[in-house]
Amino acid sequence: MLNRTVFFVSDGTGITAETFGNSILAQFAAKPRHVRRPFIDTVEKAWAVVHEINQTSEREGQRSIVFITLVNDEVRDIVCNPECKGLVLDMFRTFVEPLEHEFGIKSNHRVGRFSDAAKSQEYNDRIEAINFSLAHDDGQSARNLEMADVILVGVSRSGKTPTSLYLAMQHGIKAANYPLIPDDFERGKLPSMLAPHKRKCFGLTIDPDRLSHIRNERRPGSKYAAIENCRYEVNEAEAMMRREGISWLSSTHKSIEEIATTILRDIRPDRLIY
Repeated sequence: MLNRTVFFVSDGTGITAETFGNSILAQFAAKPRHVRRPFIDTVEKAWAVVHEINQTSEREGQRSIVFITLVNDEVRDIVCNPECKGLVLDMFRTFVEPLEHEFGIKSNHRVGRFSDAAKSQEYNDRIEAINFSLAHDDGQSARNLEMADVILVGVSRSGKTPTSLYLAMQHGIKAANYPLIPDDFERGKLPSMLAPHKRKCFGLTIDPDRLSHIRNERRPGSKYAAIENCRYEVNEAEAMMRREGISWLSSTHKSIEEIATTILRDIRPDRLIY
């Protein structure tokens, strides 16, 4: 499997194929080479990708794995044709067609999740959430914090920014984030701008050794990255969150997806129901 290529072929962005395919591949203790081929929406493009799959399979001496999300029957039939030498796993045919039978209706065979973005309120809400999260990243602004769905707090480099952006992009959550700094620890309480919104706060912490490693990549040899300073900041931040009654978790061994899901469960459980 280490020398095998996995293709993700879609007539849209390919994000669905890759996300679902990676969830399945994660069950196997190996990391094959990934190739995403988006916007395969014509017969000519379909034959070109089949040619690429066949060349790769021949070069590697084993079948490539091909996850597809293709709604155009003509394009899909080419990739699923016996002339394609890969192992083709058709996600739409596996899931959509049984659901058509179960519901007694035909699916709309829409190409891509974002094809009608301009008309989608959900899409517009996500764009607004992204803009909000960027404007309120790293404590840049205290304006309109009452509009925030969640405010992430924690020491610098504990994962607040990527988590905020993931929440905005994937769930339309308006997530602000604020770094806790030594001045806050000396005062022994949350910054005044956060106090009225404490019920929206969620804390991230991190193992001091891991934090020191991350900070050293950014500012090698600095006091900011020193292990003693990292231990002090993490201990003080966790103590403050305990005193203030703020829920928190460690980002050390958790993925962004796991962190975001925990935050949604604790702060906005309604967003887990669509």
